[in-house]
Amino acid sequence: MARLLVIGGGIAGTAAALALDKAGQEVAVYEAHPDSAEDIGAFLTLASNGLRALAQLDATPAVTAVGFPLTSMRLLDAAGGEVARAPLGEADDPRLRYRCLRRGELNAALQAEAARRGIGVVHGARLASVESGPEGVTAHFTDGSTATGDLMLGADGLNSTVRRATAPSAQPRYAGQRVFYGYTTLAPAAGEDEAACITMIRGSGAAFGHTTSPDGETYWFARVSADAPLTADEIAHATPTQWRDLLVPLLRADATPAADIVAATTAPVLVTNATEMPPGTPWRSGRTLLIGDAAHAASPATGQGASMALEDAVILAKCLRDAPDTDSALTHYEALRRPRVEHNTTVSGNISRGVHTPPPRAPGNPPPPARPDEELARQLEWTTALR
Repeated sequence: MARLLVIGGGIAGTAAALALDKAGQEVAVYEAHPDSAEDIGAFLTLASNGLRALAQLDATPAVTAVGFPLTSMRLLDAAGGEVARAPLGEADDPRLRYRCLRRGELNAALQAEAARRGIGVVHGARLASVESGPEGVTAHFTDGSTATGDLMLGADGLNSTVRRATAPSAQPRYAGQRVFYGYTTLAPAAGEDEAACITMIRGSGAAFGHTTSPDGETYWFARVSADAPLTADEIAHATPTQWRDLLVPLLRADATPAADIVAATTAPVLVTNATEMPPGTPWRSGRTLLIGDAAHAASPATGQGASMALEDAVILAKCLRDAPDTDSALTHYEALRRPRVEHNTTVSGNISRGVHTPPPRAPGNPPPPARPDEELARQLEWTTALR
């Protein structure tokens, strides 16, 4: 049995720990933050492919205890007219219905499930350096402590310390948009036809999305194109109403609900830059492997970040369980994952930049599928379920 060190206790890291534990591996998670509630202000949507992976982890009940389901999506134009409506998820399987929830809620649910299964999650363990050799890999933490294992997973996000230590030339890049998130209980009430529906608005100055929880809280986001990203100083020193006051006049140019929803938001608005990892970023170095956003962060335009991280967890655990040795397991994992996640990064980045995505495919690779859940099923055909 191999001992695996997971650096990062977010979605990718904790899901990987659940999958690896289920596959019979010894695993421990080391998280820099003192608790699981980072990024509590941002919300996300788990798509059917992410929920399919979650079911393989036997973690569906833990996650569906928070958030709320989404069963349809509608698209409005800048004049407020509905131009499309479509169902979300798979109607014949309740486990695969899209789910909307806060990132911090998902982190907390996964970590609680890890604790329930006896998986060690060490909080406040900030990685300082990585020492890899023929007999193992050692994590050195800023408090002077160390941990040694057979393989280290860098699941520590976009600004990964593991990646800086193992592939220092690989740098995230700006994807052309600033992304704003907010919540309000004061937005105009949603109509009956909007229950469990997420509305996307193709506005003249911003892409906007909103949905309302069963408790009456409206979750919203706005993606605004900009030539340059906001600096860390600009984000840190923004006034409580700065981003709301910036967005409302921009959204008022259109005859949609967007401006009124943002104007009704009294809590601070979260802002971040749409950022991505370039295709071809190295994932492996010695006894380390990058997963999740550390390896293949994408702009949020496709809404697939969390779902791709959950897929990573399941596929990696199966590769390590079924391959004859670690090297062949990681080779197989990368062959399965890289075409899929890099296609998502490209599509999502092109949406953010307003660029048409050309037809896929490098020679010899199958075309990426229209439905992510179908591709995940294809990736899982070669092996049995986790058990």
